[in-house]
Amino acid sequence: MAGSNEINASESQVFILISPFLSDLDLVSTRPSLLNTDSMKKIGPFREISIIIAPCFPQFDGTRVFFCFSASFRVWRVVPLNTWILISNFKLAYNMLRRSDGSFNRDLAEFLDRKVQPNTIPADGVYSFDVVNRTTNILNRVYRPAPENPSDWGKVELDRPLSTTEAVPVIVFFHGGSFTHSSANSAIYDTFCRRLVKICRCVVVSVNYRRSPEHRYPCAYEDGWSAVQWVKTRPWLQSGGKDDYTRKAHMYLAGDSSGGNIAHHVSVRAASESESGVEILGNILLHPMFGGQTRTESEKELDGRYFVTVRDRDWYWRAFLPEGEDRDHPACNIFGPRSRTLEGLKRFPKSLVVVAGLDLSQDWQLGYVEGLQKRGHIVRLLHLEKATIGFYFLPNNEHFVCLMNEITDFIHPHRCS
Repeated sequence: MAGSNEINASESQVFILISPFLSDLDLVSTRPSLLNTDSMKKIGPFREISIIIAPCFPQFDGTRVFFCFSASFRVWRVVPLNTWILISNFKLAYNMLRRSDGSFNRDLAEFLDRKVQPNTIPADGVYSFDVVNRTTNILNRVYRPAPENPSDWGKVELDRPLSTTEAVPVIVFFHGGSFTHSSANSAIYDTFCRRLVKICRCVVVSVNYRRSPEHRYPCAYEDGWSAVQWVKTRPWLQSGGKDDYTRKAHMYLAGDSSGGNIAHHVSVRAASESESGVEILGNILLHPMFGGQTRTESEKELDGRYFVTVRDRDWYWRAFLPEGEDRDHPACNIFGPRSRTLEGLKRFPKSLVVVAGLDLSQDWQLGYVEGLQKRGHIVRLLHLEKATIGFYFLPNNEHFVCLMNEITDFIHPHRCS
């Protein structure tokens, strides 16, 4: 039973049993007939869908232990079913990895997180390769559009600029995972970065950073800062001029969840330390992870309704912030009582802030937008009222298309429409 994917329909409910490893989401790609709206309509006039996800983990003696997670809601009205399955898989894994004493099962986390190799031979118009930042010994994965000439495929030339005639946007991307989960080579983020390159016509440098709770604040910010310094000095990431003096890296920072938080703090440092020569042209923050001691209305209303609970979020803040600190720490509460002012920070870049209306942290994100505006900074808000966290992982909704269009316009401000 646990080894099959079956649908048993009744007039009121549909039960779907899934039993792959959490890191292996083959059902989404190989059995789309189970997940699209048309097939759901054929099953019957049900009002709710109950999904039972039963991942299995081999023990050392060869036996298997099954864990079940179930939930029930009106799927088609809010979340595409395959997105719901994807995020629910992550939620289940995350719940098993966190420990009540504040520690984290890193070995199991790495086992569950499906990694993918880079590909120097282009796939779907994009190729990738890994480069280690020797300053930090941290891996960066670089994604670039495929060369037009197939004879150049498989060649990675690190002594040539991206272009001598036009400015090529370079997005430095910080993955999400609440400072604790995922990596630059996690399959889910590898796929997303490829889509950014193909759709938005850019280069992406996806950055690994040290994760909590093993490495607390400010480790992730320090690694982010090292990454942008590294990008700035790579000739093969520069463009827009015919000589070394006129070319530069046209750098944007982006990230989702904790990655958005990192992007903000790295940009503040770049704006504050003009002598560093790091110039950030814009920030792209996807439901960035901000917070504070006060409980907001969205936290109260959406607690546990769409994948995330307030208790979950509190655990991650305790794991990341310095021991003994509360959520009004400047890393968490951007405009809190102890945070630095952003007024007069002229080099702080323009921002595109994407808020998912079903994310319990949205009030903090909307407050961030308002705070930037009050301090004279340019900010574009994309508020997707019916979107959940992670909506951009699968291109199965209008929100994904809207996001890609917004990012393209943001990094190509002078393009002809």
